[in-house]
Amino acid sequence: MKELNSLLSERGQTHILRGFDALTIDAQRKFIKEIENIDWDTVDLWKHPEDLSGKGKVEPIAGLSLKEIEHQREEYLAVGAEAIRAQKVACVLLAGGQGTRLGSDAPKGAYDIGVTRPLYIFEMQIRNLLSVCKACGAAVPLFIMTSDKNDAATRAFLKEHAYFGYPEEYIRFFEQEMAPSVDLTGKLLLEAEGALALSPNGNGGWYSSLKRAAADRDFPAIEWYNVYGVDNVLQRSADPVFVGATIKSGMMSGAKVVRKTDPHERVGVLCLEDSKPSVIEYYELTEEMAQQKGADGNLAYSFGVILNYLLSAKKLEEIAKARIPVHVVKKKIPYLDEAGVLVKPEKENGYKFETLILDMIRLMGSCLPFEVAREKEFAPIKNKEGTDSVETARALLQKNGVAL
Repeated sequence: MKELNSLLSERGQTHILRGFDALTIDAQRKFIKEIENIDWDTVDLWKHPEDLSGKGKVEPIAGLSLKEIEHQREEYLAVGAEAIRAQKVACVLLAGGQGTRLGSDAPKGAYDIGVTRPLYIFEMQIRNLLSVCKACGAAVPLFIMTSDKNDAATRAFLKEHAYFGYPEEYIRFFEQEMAPSVDLTGKLLLEAEGALALSPNGNGGWYSSLKRAAADRDFPAIEWYNVYGVDNVLQRSADPVFVGATIKSGMMSGAKVVRKTDPHERVGVLCLEDSKPSVIEYYELTEEMAQQKGADGNLAYSFGVILNYLLSAKKLEEIAKARIPVHVVKKKIPYLDEAGVLVKPEKENGYKFETLILDMIRLMGSCLPFEVAREKEFAPIKNKEGTDSVETARALLQKNGVAL
């Protein structure tokens, strides 16, 4: 405790120990562990955040179209299926969120999208993966990233539903690492006495979180990680054709993409930035870039990302040794004031620290855009109504023959 006091004193952070002596022994131990896990280098970034807004030379990126994929399908399928049978491919489902926008405090994957029968987001995700396992004759290691807030509920939900038929011995859970928040002067914030104001460290933190939990120790043959989000109920993970195409390309990563429906569609676009793969937001495209056409007559910047990436395990080990860019984001952060009252600010009052998987793609050095049919593989559920909602996802599920 003396060393802890000294550390916090040196950093001007002793205020977080207010009320420490009144905590239970267990609460004190938990709080000490939170403090010991702080990455001070990251916290110090509030002083001089890296400028991540500037773009280098942006150019279109070449990728595989639906037509090209179909022409080579059997060859890609054979290569991908062989890799899956050799357990060289693992899936990582990013499922740390809750269904807040859908009016639920439960894990988002536990949301019921059925109409005449129960049908859960997790169920659709696992059903899609099971179809691959059946076709390839082998189970795929499935890592499910949860958060501090939904870990217990996620585990309980999936166990209650017998993992929707997926072999339990191939499933591993791991919690996403958390990062502390600071106020606008760099002081650590508390959400309660003896509890730092923590938030998930962004979807770019999945690999460090997985390795810290040693979730993959039972699967030493893994050469590729297929990382994808829980939102998309038509998401096809461990797709052997996608896997085979990426392996055949010799690139360090692959990204499933859909063609933009119009030049100004609000979707991140895969491109090249200073000759490296990058994703730029729709609002970062100039009007000229948005309207630009390629030799095939399609929009030059048309590959919209859907958060489904295949990443080389070997390359991930390399980039893990270098610091992934940390985004310092100004946010409204509830905090405990000096009087011990929880304050919910009306304006931005502090910084959170996040890493993004998009930055990992750039660090991979090369990426193969792999086009998929939007109506077959892209049904995100972000809202209860309107665009990318439960309603639009249900319509696409029915279109794909899923009984609701």
